[in-house]
Amino acid sequence: MDAEFVPILYNTIWALVPPVVAIVLALITKEVYSSLFIGIVTGGVLFSLGNAAPYIHPVKALEHVFNNGIIASLSDSYNVGILVFLVFLGIIVALMNKAGGSAAFGNWASEHVKSRVGSQLATIGLGVLIFIDDYFNCLTVGSVMRPVTDRQKISRAKLAYLIDATAAPVCIIAPVSSWAAAVSGFAPEGTNGLMLFIRAIPYNYYALLTILMMVLMAVFKIEYGPMARHEINAKNGDIYTVKPVDTKEEETVEKKGKVIDLVLPVVVLIICCVIGMLYTGGFYSGELEGGFFARFVEAFANSDASVGLAYGSFGGIVFTIIFYLARKILNFKDSMTCVEEGFKAMIAPITILTLAWSLKAMTESLGAAEFVAGIVESSKGDFNMMLPAIIFLIACGLSFATGTSWGTFGILIPITLEVFKLTDPDPAKATLAVICVSACMAGAVCGDHCSPISDTTIMSSAGAQCNHIAHVSTQLPYALTCAAVSFITYMVAGFVKNAAISLLIGIALMVGMVVLLKYVLPTPDSSSLQKETPKSEKG
Repeated sequence: MDAEFVPILYNTIWALVPPVVAIVLALITKEVYSSLFIGIVTGGVLFSLGNAAPYIHPVKALEHVFNNGIIASLSDSYNVGILVFLVFLGIIVALMNKAGGSAAFGNWASEHVKSRVGSQLATIGLGVLIFIDDYFNCLTVGSVMRPVTDRQKISRAKLAYLIDATAAPVCIIAPVSSWAAAVSGFAPEGTNGLMLFIRAIPYNYYALLTILMMVLMAVFKIEYGPMARHEINAKNGDIYTVKPVDTKEEETVEKKGKVIDLVLPVVVLIICCVIGMLYTGGFYSGELEGGFFARFVEAFANSDASVGLAYGSFGGIVFTIIFYLARKILNFKDSMTCVEEGFKAMIAPITILTLAWSLKAMTESLGAAEFVAGIVESSKGDFNMMLPAIIFLIACGLSFATGTSWGTFGILIPITLEVFKLTDPDPAKATLAVICVSACMAGAVCGDHCSPISDTTIMSSAGAQCNHIAHVSTQLPYALTCAAVSFITYMVAGFVKNAAISLLIGIALMVGMVVLLKYVLPTPDSSSLQKETPKSEKG
């Protein structure tokens, strides 16, 4: 690629066209692979319009799509680490299924979790507990809770929503997580990134209100939008409604499995992943200063999540194989067949992730970051009190279009802290800076939550073994409901500048919204819908 070649559409609204094309096509066609690839090609074509030749250049477009898109994404060390982690986790899940651990846990759970509400709350609880990393959260919660929710006839779309809504939203309010490390890394030089992250937690309304909304929706048995149809069908025996691509029914080869055969490998996997992330952060190097807790936190802030998770998941595989061999429930040959099965199970999410990363590269090459930065810069002025709500919307749009929360952090947080200084002698302005940073984080998570090209959304579908477009379409109304309440709360926070008062108002609005939905909208639990026959519901 010519180093002097500059696209004439750089830093314009055209930079957002490729992801918009991919998203619209995915929602219309219900087919994600071709939609993402067409979006990538669109980015390549727009990039080929250079200053030296203001017309479409097919060769440059093709080079850009493959060299700077697909090949560059697959050769990025961080991306490769995530793919390795996905494959290793798939192998562990295959081992647990073959050993009978998943079935045993499902049988145990069916005796202790005897309601649809209980199984949903258990899924939420497990998702909140696994706050280390969103990728790890998605796949672990999915593999553990699928047997439980299936027995309670909860749709895979609802499971995918519960997984997705307890992945990024939980990680973004957990000080010890890969997300805290990412936000800390995006803080300007001279700013304590971790302290900024902690100060922003009470203002992270989208994350906090999403968790509250999930619990209220489960307790009050409320479903609406496309999700209502999926839940009705699940009650009538069809947990998929839309069958996922290349998903086989899980088979349990061995009948000797016990609950410990799922629980212990998962616990060891969590411990290994924590150790792996601490190792990549220099915790064991002896170079970090301070007490144990201070070094622990700093190591997480410095950690490389993709490498740490790859180390940890490999340790989990080794332990699981040895553990099953010692228990004589799997022999070595059966364990090795799970390597291939686990890899095959992850082909779909790996393909979608690769295409999503390539699309992100196309968007970046067209100057989407610079275009959005200009919008934020132009927003400052006499309406500073409205800026948190404005930044929330901009972050939502950018994250939705690009499918990345962390990229949105990297673009908007430094810009926000240029507009408002944390060190401003006026306490109100300093507080407003924290609120705006939190609005960046919340908006990024919201857009990521809604986007069909987001890696977290993709892995939530994989964890639940749910059709990806079905997950996106059923989740969207719920995410937008919470986004609307969060937007109003940020408007309040810009004027009040008090975390407790603003959060209480946000909670009151969310509770009021759920109560309104309970009495205004029909739900799958209403008597009229329960009388529907399976045939009519599936038609």
